[in-house]
Order: sequence, then C-alpha cells, then structure tokens
Amino acid sequence: MNRRVFSREGWIRLGVIAAFVIAFEAFCRAGFIPRTVVLPPSDMAVSLWHILQTGEYNKDILSTLRNVAASAVLSVTFGFALGVILHALPRMRATLEPLLASYYAVPTFMFYPVFIVMFGVGSGAIIAIAVLLSVVAMIASTLTGLDRIPRVLRKTAAIYRMGTAKRAVLIDFPAAAPYLFTGIKLAFAYAFIGVIASEFILSGQGIGYAIAYAYNNFDNRNMYGLMLLVILLATAANTALDTIDRRMQSRMRRQ
Repeated sequence: MNRRVFSREGWIRLGVIAAFVIAFEAFCRAGFIPRTVVLPPSDMAVSLWHILQTGEYNKDILSTLRNVAASAVLSVTFGFALGVILHALPRMRATLEPLLASYYAVPTFMFYPVFIVMFGVGSGAIIAIAVLLSVVAMIASTLTGLDRIPRVLRKTAAIYRMGTAKRAVLIDFPAAAPYLFTGIKLAFAYAFIGVIASEFILSGQGIGYAIAYAYNNFDNRNMYGLMLLVILLATAANTALDTIDRRMQSRMRRQ
C-alpha cells in the first residue's frame, strides 16, 4: 500500500518538475527571458555534460564534496554529543535552550573574518562556517528525539535494571532514531549550503568559487552548468537520505 502511494507521489512530483522545466525552456526559447540573463535548461544540461566530460572542474567538484562530507560528519558528531550532554544536564539546557531557539537569527557568515584568522583562507575556514551553520540543527533534533522517548520504554528499562549504556543502545537511541535522522538530513542540507556559500568568498577552489569566477568573467555557460550540478547533487543526496529515512520508519512501524 505504502509503495503504491509513494509511487503515485513520485510520479506527480516528477510531472510537476517536468512541466516547470518545459515551460521554462519555452519561455527562454521564445525570447521572453534573454539568454544573457538565464540559459535554457537544455543548454545548461549540455554545458554540464561538457564540464563532466572534459574534467575541467574535477578538482573543484572533489574539493566541495570533501568539504561537505567533513562538515556534515563533524556537525552530526558534535551535534549529537552536545545534544546528549544538554539532555543529561537540565539546568544547562534551560540556560542554553533560548539561545539555540534564536540561533539562526544570527547571520553566521559575519564570523568569517574570525575564521580566516584562525584557519586561513581555505578548507579550514569553510568547514568551520558550515559546521557553525549546521550543528545546531543536530543538537535540536537530538534533544527532541530524547524528549519523545515513550515513558513505558524507560519503565521497561528500569524493570529489567538496565544500565545507562545498555539502555541507551537498546532503547533510547532506537526510539529516538527518526528524530536523529531528521537532524542528520538537516545538518547535511545546512552543511551543503554553508560550503557552497563560503567558497564564494573564502576559497580559491570549489564549485562555489568556480561559479563566482565564471560570473565575474561573464561565462554564463559554465556558470549555469555548475549551478545545475549543485542542484542535482543536492537533490540526489536529499533523495537518498529521504529514502533511507522512509525505510527506517517503515521497519519501525512493522516492529
């Protein structure tokens, strides 16, 4: 039943995207949108194919993927650890939680001069900004997941006299898994945004830097090809994470 519903939703989503792309292509080809402003989607795809075929930007692509992976791993690791610590220390949590709630009201990128001084211009500063942007999402999801563990499970652990470590492995973390995975998805999304945006100003390589360089040199073809690559990479990663999340939740419901 779930597979049929998901399949129908998938086809509807694909149809909406296809209709948008076709309409956008038609507007560009008809001249309503000048090519000096935006290229038709078909030209973007051709440009992306050329970029991948020639390997001209392979170093930039690999640099961005490494930075995103490092930022996501650090954000998830530190966010989870800090979330567990704050959950175990109610007074500290009560003090810091209002700050976490308003965290994203602060423009994270204003700290980039500090990170340049600390890490220099390059991957270190980029990863630091991306982690700063994404770690709070994992902290919040960890706290929510641990808060939502059913009391009956905690009582069951007490009846069986489980130690803290055993209860965490067998009860707490499995019960909080859906919320933790939501934190992982958000941390990855924010890390991806943070890395790409930081590369515009803090790097001499990476997809963000390559897009900015193409823009400054009026190279619309490569610029839009690289922008399409960013969209496809983000979509593919989020689709993969969402698929894993759906399967995890489906298994938990069957259990």
